[in-house]
Amino acid sequence: MYRLLWVLTWIFIRILYPTKVVGRENIVKGGAIFICNHLSNADPILIISYNTRKVYSLGKKELFNTKFKSWFFKSTCVIPVDRRNPGVSGIKTCLKILKDGNLLSMFPEGTRNKTDEDLKDIKGGCCMLAIKAKVPIIPINIREKPKLFRRNKIVIGKAFELDQFYDQKLSGDILDRAGEIVYDKLKGLYEES
Repeated sequence: MYRLLWVLTWIFIRILYPTKVVGRENIVKGGAIFICNHLSNADPILIISYNTRKVYSLGKKELFNTKFKSWFFKSTCVIPVDRRNPGVSGIKTCLKILKDGNLLSMFPEGTRNKTDEDLKDIKGGCCMLAIKAKVPIIPINIREKPKLFRRNKIVIGKAFELDQFYDQKLSGDILDRAGEIVYDKLKGLYEES
């Protein structure tokens, strides 16, 4: 179902949201986490449609509130997450996806950024998963809030690892330090062409 929907929407996304993508060569093989700034509801669609590999993503559990929506989102590789109380099963699902060599897309700000700031504070979930699964993180920047028929740009940065934290107990301090690194990598993409 995922591949069929990807093919069906591929042309429409390119017409509706014409986007130049820079840095595709930075997408590594194997398991990795895409992290991206979050400006609109169209962001996950852009990340998925402008990438040829299957991308799993996280979605708030409220998206799964009817049988049809639940079927649709699960068929398109969206994993339901309770943002207030993320359970162990969701974490295990994400770790399995990464260890099986797949891509997982996350928005580490936790919700859409409606402020004038480039980035809001980073939540620790992406750091925890990258450290536990020992996979690289690929930072992505969507330059402007996607709007219909307006040209935009996506910058994919170089993959990096939080390997200095591998095999350490994941305390709040460790996740805060890892979050600062993630923040700096995402923020740095604003300076790239």
